[in-house]
Amino acid sequence: MSAYIARRILLMIPTLLGILFVSFIVVQFAPGGPVERVIAQLSGADTGGSSRISGGGDFAQRAPGQLGAGGDAINSKYRGAQGLDPDFIKKLEAQFGFDKPAPERFALMVWNFARFDFGKSYFRDVSVIQLIKEKLPVSISLGIWLTLITYLISIPLGIRKAVKDGTRFDTWTSAVIIIGFAIPGFLFAILLIILFAGGSFFNLFPLRGLTSDGWSQFPWYWKIIDYFWHLVLPLISMGLSAFATMTLLTKNSFLDEIRKQYVMTARAKGCSERQVLYGHIFRNAMLIVIAGFPGAFIHAFFSGSLLIETIFSLDGLGLLSFESVLNRDYPVVFGTLYIFSLVGLVVNLISDLTYMWIDPRIDFEAREV
Repeated sequence: MSAYIARRILLMIPTLLGILFVSFIVVQFAPGGPVERVIAQLSGADTGGSSRISGGGDFAQRAPGQLGAGGDAINSKYRGAQGLDPDFIKKLEAQFGFDKPAPERFALMVWNFARFDFGKSYFRDVSVIQLIKEKLPVSISLGIWLTLITYLISIPLGIRKAVKDGTRFDTWTSAVIIIGFAIPGFLFAILLIILFAGGSFFNLFPLRGLTSDGWSQFPWYWKIIDYFWHLVLPLISMGLSAFATMTLLTKNSFLDEIRKQYVMTARAKGCSERQVLYGHIFRNAMLIVIAGFPGAFIHAFFSGSLLIETIFSLDGLGLLSFESVLNRDYPVVFGTLYIFSLVGLVVNLISDLTYMWIDPRIDFEAREV
């Protein structure tokens, strides 16, 4: 076991390096960049994401003193830099680290990331770690509660559907699940807002954030109620596809086990259906479901929440990553990418170890990694 874990951990190093290297190469060829963003702000032509970041105003305030002759010397490198002092452009490049060659920048980034030093955001004047800490409560709330609710509903429903396979109950619940799976979460979120959040009909649920104004002054029990009241609509919107997937996975897993020989043997010995289901089938059927819990949590934590966060004004990691890419805020882009990738690799290892813990017959160590 220890040798297998050690090999998997060692394999994470080249995997992370490969992810960072490919992403770094893509960024080098991507149009635009932080220098171009600042130049666009100075020229008043920035209509992109950086125009919404207040930190960029520092450069705009310095613009008048940086205008002058000699701008033609840099026209070929940065579009829209006419009239700006070349020395100012060089200072911008040094500010963002672009005064160094690409290999040196990549090596420095890898060295810093190995020490979990992700630097500071280009436009927010705050460290990347601090930004991630500020956004974590939203993403953790969505990830944990979505995963728990999905499992608590989908597993009993999937078991029931397997037991009642082919009956009217199985048919109409399958129809509901398929329809729910086919509806995009963000469209359903808009529908919920129209119906229940003051859109056109009822105003029953809040629309912004995880808490109400003055939340810190509420009694403790009202804080809990207010917190979950804000989560109702986002969780319902995000849970459609996860709910359908987990329910059908549980049903199919139980159906596979129900048809096996050991189940027929248990019934022949006089075991009741409840004993067969929960004493023999349950552990084997739940292997793939329970072992997939870490992966399901990470999926809910890191993906599929961008549009939901935007629609419900939830400032989480999904929105942070998207805005960072849009604004060419490379320290945040690479910092979040590194953390997401590292967590994903660790969770994959945890999933494998969970398989081995649930079913000792599985031995990954005996196989080639």
